[in-house]
Amino acid sequence: MNVMNSASSTLNEETLQPVPTNSGQQRRYGDFPTFPAALDYAAQGNAGFNIYSGKGVLLEALPYKKLREQAIETGLRLLGMGLQPGDRVAIVAESDGDFARIFFGCQYAGLVSAPLPLPVAFAGKEAYLATLRGMITSAGASAVIIPQIIEGWTNDIVSGLGLVFAGSPAELMARPVPEIALPEIKPEALSYLQFSSGSTRFPMGVCVSQKSGMANVAAIAHDGLQVRETDDRCVSWLPLYHDMGLVGFFLTPMTCQLTVDMLPTREFARRPHVWLDLISRNRGTLAYSPSFGYELCARRPAAEGLDLSSWRVAGIGGDMIRPHILEIFAERFASAGFDKRAFEASYGMAEATLAISFAPLNTGIQTDTVDLSVLESQGLAVAPKSANAPSRTFVLCGKVLPHHGLEVRDAEGNVLPDRTVGTIFVRGPSLMDGYFRQPEETIKAIDTQKWLNTGDLGYMLNGQIVVTGRAKDLIIINGRNIWPQDLEWSAENELPTLRSRDVAVFSLEKGEQEEIVALIQCRATTPETREELRSEAASLFRRLHGVEVSVVLVPPHALPQTSSGKLTRAKARTMFLSGVFEPQPEVEPA
Repeated sequence: MNVMNSASSTLNEETLQPVPTNSGQQRRYGDFPTFPAALDYAAQGNAGFNIYSGKGVLLEALPYKKLREQAIETGLRLLGMGLQPGDRVAIVAESDGDFARIFFGCQYAGLVSAPLPLPVAFAGKEAYLATLRGMITSAGASAVIIPQIIEGWTNDIVSGLGLVFAGSPAELMARPVPEIALPEIKPEALSYLQFSSGSTRFPMGVCVSQKSGMANVAAIAHDGLQVRETDDRCVSWLPLYHDMGLVGFFLTPMTCQLTVDMLPTREFARRPHVWLDLISRNRGTLAYSPSFGYELCARRPAAEGLDLSSWRVAGIGGDMIRPHILEIFAERFASAGFDKRAFEASYGMAEATLAISFAPLNTGIQTDTVDLSVLESQGLAVAPKSANAPSRTFVLCGKVLPHHGLEVRDAEGNVLPDRTVGTIFVRGPSLMDGYFRQPEETIKAIDTQKWLNTGDLGYMLNGQIVVTGRAKDLIIINGRNIWPQDLEWSAENELPTLRSRDVAVFSLEKGEQEEIVALIQCRATTPETREELRSEAASLFRRLHGVEVSVVLVPPHALPQTSSGKLTRAKARTMFLSGVFEPQPEVEPA
């Protein structure tokens, strides 16, 4: 029997009611062996997914009970095509019910889901197609599901890849449901491949097993978010092709029987206030965003009648946390009932499924202001020597999750004391099995004692981790360790015409020395105004950071971003060296 009801079905909006907040069943915090087992339990209650348009109109109410039925049918359809357990199914991840049906269909069928990005963050069709084809090839996918929004690009995406199936969700759902048995899903089985947001030139899929995925969502629900027995509800615009959206606000809620109100990622930047409106009218309690999401919301005043008093965990993740943006947001929406103590800092990455640490709940953002000169020259995070000394404020990202470990080490592998910057290592049951079909890269990342080198730098402070940046982005000038985000944030904060993510800073080899380059998105068109911005920026870097910087102005929207909206300095540097941005200083490639 076909019980499929697509989100595109004709529905009377007046009669369509959202899935309720409370499941009506005893809360379980992800204590299941597999994701199918978790959905089997969630299907016994009333919770589920509500799919909204970018304008906040309810398009589909999908209780977990109905999702389970539809997912099983979808999994059988995939197996009926000749796919075998362990085969990979790439899903271009729109935030809708079709993605949920296909993702969980793969879970029931023993197939390995590989969520792929939408083109929202890519600079043009060709760059997007190249990235997508690279991910499909890296995953060794046998089938690719392409949503209606880019259905016209299907041939460009899949041509020559030799797939068993390539088509839209509607085409998949039109297939017959065969009368065959589903396989037994074991905890050690591979659940999905997560392509990290930086996976562009050489995509590497992170292997997340049923067991490691369940370990992380259980820790997030029980120890991180401390999900309550009743009345918690999630509201999310986060992309389902990124670990924060997929694990944090798709898998975790299902495994602890929470309802989620989902908005399309591709429309968030145009209508960020819809996110807040949904939290208000549905009494959402749990919602996350990178810093830039809060910044977009704070650009306009609180709407009349907006009530954010139910929002108890306003999480920040996915990028370096910018405290001043959160301060502006808290001030802007205090009149709407927002409590700044709801801000929740956390740290994580796809290689650990998602979460590694959470700050204590209900304490707001805790910061540590350090002497920038000492940090750069000695790698020590100490208080500024004077009120006028250059300083940098970092956010404390909490203690490592139970049953996991975290250490900060020096180059020789020694564990460092508090306030000494080193490389962050983690281990625990949430760690990936490795990079898919990349044994050499896996060995580089995970040592024989199962410690993962995160590639991040940071320091410990009273049991909490403070992240200072990515090791690969660090700029070394005359013995100083300079973090590019320090320069980027200074420009974006001090120069009134600049916005968040308008500046990309990196270094280049020039002779025997390194040269710092800042690419700045400029909206001005007159030569005088452009030259004024260039001069002001160079002077600012010299005055606040004591470094000479070659400032290059680029058009708006020219700086590359990852699929999750983060600035990618490595790609910006490559584009600069290839002559995409003109004019440019004479430099030698590193």
